[in-house]
Amino acid sequence: MGERLRPPALAVIGGVLVALSMPPWGWWPLAFVGVMLFELSLRATPSIGRRAAHGFVFALPWMLIGMGWMWFLTVPGYLAASAVFAGLHALAAVVAPVGPWRTIGRPAAHTLAEVVRMTVPFGGVPLATLGISQAGGPLLGVARVGGVILITWIVFQIGFALAGPAPAVPQVAARRRPGARGQPHGVVALAAIVVVCIAAAFAPEGHDTDAEPMTIAAVQGGGEQGTSALDVPSRLVTRAHLEATATIEASDELDLVVWPENGIDVDGEPFEGSDVHRAVTAEAARLDVPISVGVTEDSEFSTYPSEGAFVNAQVTVSPDGEVSGRFEKVRTVPFGEYVPWRGFFEAIGAPLDRIRSDAVAGRDPAVVELPDGTPVGVMISWEVFFGDRGRDAADGAFLLNPTNGSSYTGTQVQTQQIASSKLRATETGRWVVQVSPTGFSAVFDDTGRVLQRADITTTRVLLADVPRYSGSTPAQVLGDLPAVLVAFVLVVVAVMTPRRREELFEVLTDPAGVERAERDDGALEPDDDPAPAAPTGFSASAHEGQAPDHGP
Repeated sequence: MGERLRPPALAVIGGVLVALSMPPWGWWPLAFVGVMLFELSLRATPSIGRRAAHGFVFALPWMLIGMGWMWFLTVPGYLAASAVFAGLHALAAVVAPVGPWRTIGRPAAHTLAEVVRMTVPFGGVPLATLGISQAGGPLLGVARVGGVILITWIVFQIGFALAGPAPAVPQVAARRRPGARGQPHGVVALAAIVVVCIAAAFAPEGHDTDAEPMTIAAVQGGGEQGTSALDVPSRLVTRAHLEATATIEASDELDLVVWPENGIDVDGEPFEGSDVHRAVTAEAARLDVPISVGVTEDSEFSTYPSEGAFVNAQVTVSPDGEVSGRFEKVRTVPFGEYVPWRGFFEAIGAPLDRIRSDAVAGRDPAVVELPDGTPVGVMISWEVFFGDRGRDAADGAFLLNPTNGSSYTGTQVQTQQIASSKLRATETGRWVVQVSPTGFSAVFDDTGRVLQRADITTTRVLLADVPRYSGSTPAQVLGDLPAVLVAFVLVVVAVMTPRRREELFEVLTDPAGVERAERDDGALEPDDDPAPAAPTGFSASAHEGQAPDHGP
């Protein structure tokens, strides 16, 4: 019984370690160790059914712990998302090859599982990803070359390699296991990682323009963390930010003031012309600079009017009161700002009182123009988790991330958002200014370094001289597609070996074959059949050769 329990336990522990590599813990080396333990668990599971089970129990604790903050958003959505995403890694464990090609096939398969969950359902849920886990480690610079997907593959590849794939040199392999032969696949993959890291060090970055840096004041109004917006009158949030803004002294050096997401909530009337609009205009006139404010208002007053919903926008108010720029959030939060399949959930009596109406998604590019002509990229809150939203915003001279994590107890979502801002800064070669009502507000340079950060719950104004950048990084130009295509090709090549085709065909045509495999705990995997003895005294078995695996 103990021997049967050991491999699943390794998979579970591996998943827990991957979760602990995420913020707020941020122990990034544990991601590699967790993947290694998962690979070790797979060695003892030749059958397809057990590989699927191990993939599931590896990813489930990773998702449950890494996305724990979702508990405060939606318990059913949190549990369902964790199970579905764990199922993707179960599928990857089944599809991935089991012979010598597993060294590169398994990391690629699990990378594709992560690609899927970053894309579907509901436009993707890129939470607790391996990329986020490495934002505090040496792989951050890789984002400049291939974004989060490339980082994900590297973590899987290295993690599998740590599990001990058979080396390319047969004599060395034989010392690890009599009869083993060398497998070059993993060596080639690790060499590719070295090339990628060197390329990242020399990859083109964004570059400073001739324009003077902009002095930006990011206003964090402060307040208690873990308080739902439904329980706090919006006027109190607005008042806190007006009072914090009033502490800013007028100066010729100041160029822009930024408020967070949901700093203003207007009900039943448009923001423009409202009392709060006049109050913001008064501060903009006093400081003689535009103020960018987060506004929630009825969607009938949005750029694309509709009824019965609301819109989440970032609006620029000039000193003369003119609304000179407006961006409406494109990626809205499922079960946070809208309810997918609302009719179904209403029919079964699910509690939807916290989300009484749905947010309408914006359609415009994520760039607004300030009164002086400076283009500014905008990612509102959740959008900073998406690489494509960062690339869309990178046409700006710098990036703004107005956000609101005040509803969540603890700092898990806030620290993961800090990590995501670091990734977006590195990917785009742009400075990022993140501003939140209760924290964390922060300023990042174009390499992802955190230059300033306000504490949780405090009232604070961050002042930063932000350079205006232009130019493009490889990740900005190419996006995720090259990394995704390479992973897909590796999986296809690995899966289409003759023995693997035979195994998959048997599973599809003879379900009883799966049962036979389950009974045969000690069976050799395909490509593990002993070969005739070589003159040197060792055979051609490669069962012990393996490599990295999947990724959160």
